[in-house]
Amino acid sequence: MRFSAGLFAVMILVTLGSALLPDSWKSPSGEIALVHVNGMLMDSRDIVRQLADYRHNPQVRGIILRIDSPGGAVAPAQEIYSEIMKLRADHKTVYASMGTVAASGGYYIACAADYVLANPGTLTGSISAVMAFNNIEELTKKVGVKPNIIKSGKFKDVGSPLRAMTPEEQKLLQVVVDDVHEQFVQAIATGRNLPLAEVSRIADGRIMTGQQALKLNLIDEVGGLEKTIELLAKKLGVAGRPKLIEQKEEIPFLDWLMQGSLSSGLAQTLMPSPQPRLQYVWFP
Repeated sequence: MRFSAGLFAVMILVTLGSALLPDSWKSPSGEIALVHVNGMLMDSRDIVRQLADYRHNPQVRGIILRIDSPGGAVAPAQEIYSEIMKLRADHKTVYASMGTVAASGGYYIACAADYVLANPGTLTGSISAVMAFNNIEELTKKVGVKPNIIKSGKFKDVGSPLRAMTPEEQKLLQVVVDDVHEQFVQAIATGRNLPLAEVSRIADGRIMTGQQALKLNLIDEVGGLEKTIELLAKKLGVAGRPKLIEQKEEIPFLDWLMQGSLSSGLAQTLMPSPQPRLQYVWFP
């Protein structure tokens, strides 16, 4: 059988083009992508990168976020939330599936999705913000350490562990935490299309089950990951079980080494922090 030179050239170009495409773009049934959000949220870069890739991938029509997270720092949750809203604006359908825990920042992410499912016993809610400080003033006195701070503004060393916080400083930080809390409430009201007053009424840090969250309109339906896949496939008109696209998480070597013997949440807790974190987190 003879092939013309033109046909042969086209075949070569198609082969080379396919080789140069990202792996996540090559699936012939790439209607749905699965993105895992696991552990403490301290860095959003990998998740945001995945979501951005899928937003620009014409084959991907829907994304499932599988969330197993008690939350974490405020900014990563907000960055992921923002990327999900971009997906929705670009007419990509986003479903959230809650695992064991999707609380505080974990729920912040979920509420941005078009449709949210949780298991009846999923722990979720904890709609609040927190900023924790340590005070080692008495310890420094016992070991004979006397701090000497030179500063240009009276609030420059607010939250210092070397001295007690003044009432004025506590008031200042309370305003900061309250502002971030209001941002959380507004994000839920926008993502879930709920009145602000309705969200504010339950935004007191309380933890709840998936079953309770359903009654409060914080989720749409009770069900696990398999049900989420089935519902999204039906929404997109995909017959049968779709083949899911997944990208491997990029884990720095030190994180990988620690996670070999510790859970990611515990590893984050044990890692020293140079400064207090403003957090959307539930960690009893």
